[in-house]
Amino acid sequence: MKIPKVLLADDVELFLDLEKAFLAKSPVTILTAHNGREALDLARTVRPDLIYLDLYMPEMDGAACCAALKTDPDLRSIPVIMVTAEGKGKDQEVCRQAGCDGIVTKPIDRREFLAAGHSVLFTIDRREARVPCRTPVFFTLGEESYYSESVDISFHGVYVAFNQSVRRELPVGINFVLPGTSSDLIEAWGRVAWVNPPLEPVKPGFPLGFGVEFRQLTVESSDHLRRFIESHAGR
Repeated sequence: MKIPKVLLADDVELFLDLEKAFLAKSPVTILTAHNGREALDLARTVRPDLIYLDLYMPEMDGAACCAALKTDPDLRSIPVIMVTAEGKGKDQEVCRQAGCDGIVTKPIDRREFLAAGHSVLFTIDRREARVPCRTPVFFTLGEESYYSESVDISFHGVYVAFNQSVRRELPVGINFVLPGTSSDLIEAWGRVAWVNPPLEPVKPGFPLGFGVEFRQLTVESSDHLRRFIESHAGR
């Protein structure tokens, strides 16, 4: 069976690493480019099944690269998802005029990124690796502080056991040390993404509590969390 190839093009290594992490569960071969010219050359030689193109890149920007792809009879069928800054309508119009098949915005949201890819390449897996993570957590909900325990974790969220009623979308600040370490402190801010209530639990096998979606992590926390999940996934 042919393994689909996905080309990621961005001149910032941090964004390439983030996009590669998003695609970690997808059975695809990942290729990278650091400018539009390099992306176009790779597209001509390897014929990827999907391309994510950042708009602003040196040598050739993403719009010019996309337009070149879409006017080439041999390459025009390759789906192109453009990546641009949030809230810049003019930039998005430039991307559409270049002929792209979809747009995602920075800061890149994992679900938006994978949904855009899945819409044109079904191999893109929108699920996320979660691993067991039983550790004490200190967190704030609104202006109140609490102490409890986590249940499992992903790169973008954590489930917290909690017996009190919680409202979705409530801001959360949370701190905890990853199991098996003495100094890998996770500091995160986010929101209550879902609640596991007692009468109609979303996940019956879980204790009462709520899922936190991370919206902001310190750089150190991101590094600690990625290493922990990669070392425990699949166990």
